[in-house]
Amino acid sequence: METLTALAAASGGAVVQAAGTDAWHAVRERVAELFGRDDTERGRAELERLDRTARALAPGAADDPEREALRQEGSWQGRFESLLESLDAAAQERAVRDLRALLAIAAAPGGDVALATGRATARDGGSAVTGVRRSGGPLGSERGARAVDTGDADATGAGSSAVSGVVTE
Repeated sequence: METLTALAAASGGAVVQAAGTDAWHAVRERVAELFGRDDTERGRAELERLDRTARALAPGAADDPEREALRQEGSWQGRFESLLESLDAAAQERAVRDLRALLAIAAAPGGDVALATGRATARDGGSAVTGVRRSGGPLGSERGARAVDTGDADATGAGSSAVSGVVTE
């Protein structure tokens, strides 16, 4: 239970940390999916709640930004704790995995993130990538790329290549 509480606290912090950054869109979508659990209306309500959080944390929105960040962080921590406590063992295990991936996204220093990608399969000289494919050069070298919980990769046949993760060409 202590591990779940710590994970919920870190996840609440991740939501606050991501607001207003390049990671926000990915964090926002993942949190809404986690709470929505395949219910479109519930997912939409979570997106609205996340948008309110982002507005509350926007520069100039609060008289005391530090206090508002702590308030938002505590609120999200409580929500994550309640969610984890409400799930059966299998669903809780999936949620823990999803929250750990969420933490990786929020901690990524800009750049591209591939999360929970599918299977990459290439045959007969083909190429397949599920994740991030980047070209070299100055722009590609300045930004980081991260792959979390990616799928399998299979390549069969001469000249075939398959990658599930990050490829820099």
